[in-house]
This record gives sequence, structure tokens and C-alpha cells, in this order.
Amino acid sequence: MLVLTVGRGSFSDLVDTVGHRRGGAPLHFVLAWLVEHAGGGLVGIRLLSAIFAVASIPLIGAITRRLTNDRRAAIVATVLAVSSWVLLFHAVYARMYSLFLFTSALSYLALLNAQRDGGMRRWSLWVAATLLVVATHPYGALVLGSQVVYMLMTRRRMREALFAFGAVFVLGLPFWIIDRTLAGRFDVGVGGGGATLGRPDRVLLYLGETAGDFSAGPIVLPAVLFLFALGAWLAWRERRREALLVVAAVGTPAAAFLLARLGASAAPETRHLIFVLPFFLALVAAAVARRPAKLAAAVTVVLAAGSIGWAWHKTPTLFAGEPQERVNAREAAAKWISETGRPDDILLGYDPVFVAAQERDPRFSRLIVPRADARLALQELQEARHPLGRGVWVLNAWTTGDQRLSVPWRLPRPESDFEARVFGPYLVVRTRARTETPERYLRLAAAAMVAGKTLGIVDADVNFSTIVRASTRLEGGYDAASSARSASTISR
Repeated sequence: MLVLTVGRGSFSDLVDTVGHRRGGAPLHFVLAWLVEHAGGGLVGIRLLSAIFAVASIPLIGAITRRLTNDRRAAIVATVLAVSSWVLLFHAVYARMYSLFLFTSALSYLALLNAQRDGGMRRWSLWVAATLLVVATHPYGALVLGSQVVYMLMTRRRMREALFAFGAVFVLGLPFWIIDRTLAGRFDVGVGGGGATLGRPDRVLLYLGETAGDFSAGPIVLPAVLFLFALGAWLAWRERRREALLVVAAVGTPAAAFLLARLGASAAPETRHLIFVLPFFLALVAAAVARRPAKLAAAVTVVLAAGSIGWAWHKTPTLFAGEPQERVNAREAAAKWISETGRPDDILLGYDPVFVAAQERDPRFSRLIVPRADARLALQELQEARHPLGRGVWVLNAWTTGDQRLSVPWRLPRPESDFEARVFGPYLVVRTRARTETPERYLRLAAAAMVAGKTLGIVDADVNFSTIVRASTRLEGGYDAASSARSASTISR
């Protein structure tokens, strides 16, 4: 929803948001801006994701062919790719991850070609592809880092590579600056003290969860990891130079997670390692393809079916669609807040209900406070026109694990300050009057989130944490932690 909301503004606003305020994925924001201004909307951005997901499939096959020199393995890897939850989900998820998969796979393939054949044209293609990677996602730095490690391990065509890598570092300077902005927002750095990962056991657990999402889930994971190990052994024995690229692609992010200090909001998820997917599937496919043809086909079908089953378990709406009751409730909620809203209302988070309300009424508020970034949330409140307008919060009881289609009506305390409406799984809470100041907005927002927490709404925990951290940044502001303790005594 963020990219859609930003895409509705001017291009200069987009540059300011991505370059100076949020950081992130400039290439994806630019593409989404073009789609939005061409009238594509959310459907158009999702179509963009689907296009890059489909375009990634032949690249996965090509990388597998280069790593294994086995046409059958390339076919197996392609089948496993199209059934993987990671690819299926991000093909319809309106974010940058299918684009990240496409550009990273293109970059790795271009590097293999440039190192094998050399020449200015091939290295120039690699430079162009790699600049697209680092423009797509901050983890493009890990892709580039893995390629540096690979070149140092193989030491082939180092003179040509030196100029090419230098060009990427220089031409990519704007993207490094943008990535630094994002890292500063989420407290990312080098050294100990991080709230996430940083220990071998946590890194291994994360990599295991990622491998499960790449394939058929945790139950089948031991068998898949055995095939991966067997494929790695075959590649090391028969095509060692290419196998070193797999070592670099997997080992570099693992080492980075061990060394990095990551704030709680920067915890990596499966999607952040989507650039490793082609290598993981290539080695699994290499082991499968070495079996007799009928056995290889049977194993491929079983693994593909297991992957689809895991995708259905993890995201059933991907196959069954969204319940109509939830769609109707979201539309009703958007209708109410757009018809009764004011241009200076303060919205928390890039919620689909807010996006739908903005589509209904162009005059509806565009003032959105980020829900996962305390620093930027406070900045938005301080820079907004004062006195601040009413606070509006959407508390959504529907989650992947808890698919509630209804939620009880509830008012935060003090009840005289709030009004609320229930629309299926959505509880929409709004202040009756202006919040006036950032301090008062945060106090009322904390009360709204406590009400959500008493209803078991997961997002309320994330939002509450952001509100507490934002309040502590206000010099002379109220003590949100103390306020929260008072609000937590509410019992219904």
C-alpha cells in the first residue's frame, strides 16, 4: 500500500520520499509511479509483480544449466520454481520482491557470462544488471558482496572485473545513499547488540525457515536439504568454479547476518533472501536429475505438489481468494471513513481501507503516519499542519493464522474522546475532536492500540511499540510507557 500511496503524488514528491525520508527501493517506486499515473492502480502494480515473476523463471533455468551443465536439471528447477510459495506469493504481492529476484538472477547470469567470455560488452551488461539490483532493494548490496567474494575466490579476469566493479560502486552512489537512509531508520549497523539474529543458532533457524518456504515447508525440509547437500557435492566435484558462486551467494548473507546489528524492525524474512532461490533450486534439481528418468520425474512431482501444498497452507487466499465478507466489510469501512472524513485526519499505516477511501474521495486525508518507524512517525506528526486533526486507526482482526470475520465493538478509554464502528473484522476507531498536538495524538493512539490488544489484534502490538518509541523521542513529551500501564488496567 505504501508504494501505491506514494505513486499517487508527483514525481518530485516520490524522489523526496524515497531519497530523503524513507530510503528503500527507488526502481520499484518509479515503476509503480508510472503504473499508477497510467491508471493501473493496485491491479496494475500486482500485474507488474507477476510479469517479473514470470520473467524470472527462464533465468532460474538458465542459472541451473550454467551451474550443472544439465538440461534435465534446468527443467526440474523450473518446475520447482513455479510451484514455490516464494515465487507464487510474490507474483501477486505488490512489492519489489519479484523484481528483486529477476534483477539479481540477471546479474548473476551476466557475471557468469562475463567471467567466462570477457569483453567490454559483457562486463557492461553485468554493470547495468547489477545497478538494477541495487536500485531494487537494499539487500542488493548482499548480491554485489557475494559477487565480490566469488571473484576473489576464482581470481579469473580480475583486471576486467576491477573496472566493472569500480563502475558499479561509483554509479551506484545514489543508491548507497538511499540505503543509508533506510538503515538509519531501522537501526541497522555492524557489531553486536542487535535485537535479531547475530547468533549462529538464530541464523541457522532463519536459513532453515527460508529453505522451507523455498520448497515444501518444514515437514519435507530434511529430505530437501539432503538433496541440496547432494547437489552441492556433485557441483563441487564436477563444476567447482560455478559451485563457488553458490558458496558465495549463500555464505555472504549468512556471514552478514552474523556480523550485523539489526534493530527489531529490521528482522529479515524469507523474502529478503529471494535472490538465493535460483541457487537453492539448482542444487536440489541437480540431485533429482541424476536419478533415473522415471524416478526423477516422480520426485519432481512430489516436491512440486508439496510446495503447492505448503503455499496453500501458508497463504490459502492465494488459491481460494479473499472471503467476500471481508471484501464487503473493507469497502463499507472505506465508504464510512471517506464520507465522514476530513482532509486533516491523521491515518496510521498504509492500510488498504485508507487506500480505498482515498480512491473514493480525492479530498480524503493523505497524512499517513508510518506504523513501523518511530522516527519517521514522529517527523510526520511534527511537520504536519497544526493543530493536528483527528486520529483514525483501523484495527484488523483478520490474519493468516486467525481468520476472524468479525470483531467486537470496543471504545478505548476515555470513551468520551473516541468513536468507533465495526465492519466485519475491521474496528475503525477515530477521535471525536482534533488531537491538537503530537503529544496528545500519541497518547490517544496508545489508548486505541491498547483497546486493539485486548481484542487480540496482532497489528496493535506492532503499532503500540512504534507509538511508545515515538513518544520517548519527544523532548518534554508524555511518558507513553506510563500511559500504557494505566491503559492496560482496562478490563472489559
